[in-house]
Amino acid sequence: MELELKGKRAFVAGSSEGIGRAVAEGFTAEGMAVMLCARTEQKLKDLADRLRDSGAERVEYIAANLDDASDIARIVAETESRFGGVDVLVTNNGGPNPGDFLSMSEEDWLAGYNRTLMSGIRLIRGFLPGMIERQWGRIINITSISVKQPVQRLLLSNTFRAGVTGMARTLSDEVSKHGVTVNNIAPGYIATGRQAQLFADRAEKAGVTVEDIRAQLTANIPMGRTGAPEEIAHLAVFLASARSSYMTGTTIQVDGGLYRGLL
Repeated sequence: MELELKGKRAFVAGSSEGIGRAVAEGFTAEGMAVMLCARTEQKLKDLADRLRDSGAERVEYIAANLDDASDIARIVAETESRFGGVDVLVTNNGGPNPGDFLSMSEEDWLAGYNRTLMSGIRLIRGFLPGMIERQWGRIINITSISVKQPVQRLLLSNTFRAGVTGMARTLSDEVSKHGVTVNNIAPGYIATGRQAQLFADRAEKAGVTVEDIRAQLTANIPMGRTGAPEEIAHLAVFLASARSSYMTGTTIQVDGGLYRGLL
């Protein structure tokens, strides 16, 4: 299947590791130019060097704090200057702190709001005008299965990722006439550093081992295992492509069958 991605330009947020890194790898494998972005410059440099050594046509990077509005304004301006525009935007950021309702302070709520909701909104506000001008674009938000089935002790994520979903569905109606699609990917339990942190949090709370938690959670997944970041990236590549041209406003879970709802 010809995806028509060669030469397209992508900005992938949170791309130094985990799902973001896998998405960036998938894009470069299709001949796309990719701007990497995350907090740690050395991780970005190492990934960019590895991708170039593997034959990527163009990979650049910008170190930034995606929780910070001024940093996002800076990276949007720099990416537009260096790439001449972005065709595909992947919004992705580290998850907010886990915890129960009464453990969350006002500061925790505000931090979760900036990290999980506003980081994506600010990136979209920055890159969307160029997509509308060119009458083509793909916006892909990495959310979580929690938007369909809340996850224990992820109160902030459950709350703000649902906000991303509502924003994206509404935005998709507004920009479809401009050739821009907006879709969400909702991962289940994926083998990333974030997952390891969440398993450790649950284990400490329950007074059991991390392996106990892993076994307990994977027992509820019909496929009997957690997913790999590459399995999220495969869907992102498709949603970025010309082959997904009649798909917008969707939220698609990649979870090994964990979500139990009918829709």
